[in-house]
Amino acid sequence: MAQLKYKTLYMTPLKTESERNIARYLPRMARERPHQVAVVTGVGRNAQGRAIYDQLTFAELDRESDRYAWGISGYGIQRGARVLLMVRAGLPLLSLTFALFKVGCVPILIDPAMGRRNLLECIDECAPTALIGVARAQIARVLFPSAFRTVRHSVTVGRRLFWDGITLDELYVDLHAPFPLAAMRDQDAGAIIFTTGSTGVPKGVAYEHGMFNAQVDTIQALYDIRPGEIELPAFPLFALFNVAMGATSAIPDLDPTHPAACDPAKIIEIMHEQGVTSTFGSPAIWNKVTRYCIERDIRLPQLRRVLMAGAPVPSAIHQRFQHILTAPADTHTPYGATEALPITSISGREALAVQADRADPTAGTCVGRPVPGITLRVIAITDEPIDSWDARLSLPANHVGEIVVKGPLVTTAYVNRPAATRLAKIPEGSMIWHRMGDLGYLDDHGRLWFYGRKSHRVQLADTCLYTEPCELIFNQHPAVYRSALVGVRSRNRATQPVIVIEPEAGQQPRSAAERTRFVGELLALGARAPMTAAITIVLFHPSFPVDIRHNAKIFREKLAVWAQAQLRRDQ
Repeated sequence: MAQLKYKTLYMTPLKTESERNIARYLPRMARERPHQVAVVTGVGRNAQGRAIYDQLTFAELDRESDRYAWGISGYGIQRGARVLLMVRAGLPLLSLTFALFKVGCVPILIDPAMGRRNLLECIDECAPTALIGVARAQIARVLFPSAFRTVRHSVTVGRRLFWDGITLDELYVDLHAPFPLAAMRDQDAGAIIFTTGSTGVPKGVAYEHGMFNAQVDTIQALYDIRPGEIELPAFPLFALFNVAMGATSAIPDLDPTHPAACDPAKIIEIMHEQGVTSTFGSPAIWNKVTRYCIERDIRLPQLRRVLMAGAPVPSAIHQRFQHILTAPADTHTPYGATEALPITSISGREALAVQADRADPTAGTCVGRPVPGITLRVIAITDEPIDSWDARLSLPANHVGEIVVKGPLVTTAYVNRPAATRLAKIPEGSMIWHRMGDLGYLDDHGRLWFYGRKSHRVQLADTCLYTEPCELIFNQHPAVYRSALVGVRSRNRATQPVIVIEPEAGQQPRSAAERTRFVGELLALGARAPMTAAITIVLFHPSFPVDIRHNAKIFREKLAVWAQAQLRRDQ
C-alpha cells in the first residue's frame, strides 16, 4: 500500500479573502452558515418506500474536503497537477473537487459516456498526472494504458482489486486542522471541462479561477440566488456554484449521462420533500417533468426559478411552467456554451411575449440580452480563422451572422488543440473574443435571436438554410416532437435539404397512407414560409441521436449520414 507523507506540509494560516482560489467559498460558508445543509442526496428507501437521505452541513463538507486535501497532498499530488475525476455525481464528488481546488490542483471533469474512442482521446489529450475514479475507470486504465500513460497516482473510489494505487478511504486523513488554501490568481488554471462534442470530438476547455469567480458573481446577481436557498442541480457541476452562493444542493436521483430518461415522479418527490426553491437542468428533463405535472395537476408553489440550458428551450415548456409555478416565479434560459456561460439570458414570460409579438417562427429563438460584463457582437459567417479583432467585423442589427463574445467569464483556449483554439478565438490585445460557433442576429432592442449552429447550416446554390428557424416551422405540427434540418448529396452532387421528423409518442406513421398524409401536412406547413419552401424531402426517425450531457443537442451530423443512406436505399 502506498504511504501518505506529510513531512513537506506546514501548518499555515488560511489565505485572506482577497485570494482568488474558487475553493475559498467553502470555508467561508462553513464559518457563516456552519449548520446549514450543504448537500443532501438519496441513499435508498425504507420499508414504506419513502426516500432515505444522507446530508452534510457546510461545516461537515468543509472538514471532509480538508481531510481529502491533506490526503491528496500527502499522497504526492501537488499544486498544478491535472487530476482526472471519474466519480459519480453527489458525494464524494463535491468534497473531492473542493479538496483539489484547495490544494491548487486542476480537476479534469469529463463525461464518461461520450464513447470509448472519444473518452480515450480526450484523456490522452489532457495528460492527467493522477486519477481519482470508480472501479470502471481503473479497469479502463489497465485495459488502455497508452491513454493513461501520464498517470502517476491512482485513487480508487470503492474497492481496489488488481490495480495499483490506494483507495479513497486511505486518502481520507483524520486531521482536524484546516487545510491551507493554495494562493491562486485569476489567471491560474482552475479546471479542464469538456464540451459535449455535439459537433465533433469533445474539446477540453481550460478554465481559470477568475473565470469561475466571474461565473459565480454573474449567476448569483442575475438570478438573485440567495444564501439559504435549496437548489436541485440536475446538471451536477452546478452544485459547485451552489456552495459558492450558500445554497443547499439537493442531488436528484437521475443518471447524469441520460437526463432525458429521468423518472419525473422522483424529481417531484425530492423537490417537495426538500423544499427546493431553484433548479438548473436540461430542457429534456423539464419537458418530461412538466408533462407529468400537467397530466396530474401538480403545482410547485415553493419553486422560485427554473434555469434551463444546453439547447434551445421550446415555448411549450415555458408555457407549461406558467401553469405549474406560482407568480412571481419564472423560468429562465441562460444561453452560452462550455467555453462561455452565461452570455445572455431571458425569462420565460419575456420569451413567450417576444415570440408572440413576432408571430413568425422564422425569426428564430430569442435568448435575451447580454448579461452584465459580456460584450456581444455578430460577425459575417466564415469557416476560416480570424487572426485579430477589428471593429469593422461587427454586423448591424437584424443581420444573421456568427455570435462572438468577450468578458471575464469567457475562456481563452482549448487544451492541446491549437488548431481549434485558432478557429474559435480572436485576439484583441490582452482580451480574447470567443466565436460561439452559433448563428443569430441582434434585433433593434439589443436582444439576441438564435439561428442554430454554424456547422449545421445547409448551403444551397442560391440561398442558405438555418436549422433553428426552419425547424420551428415544422415543429408547429401537433404530431411533431422535434425536427432536424440536414443536407444530403443528390446524384449530381448538389446539396439537397431534408427535414427529419421525430414524431410525438404514438404518432409514428404506421402505413403508407398515414405517411403520405403526414408528409403532405408537413410540406404544406413548409410551403407557407419562403425559407422552407425549397424543402421537399421528409424522413421520419424514431429517436434522434443527442448529446449525453443534456440529451437535447441533436447530432445532426449523424442524422445527415442516416438520411443519406435512407435516400440511397429508396432510390
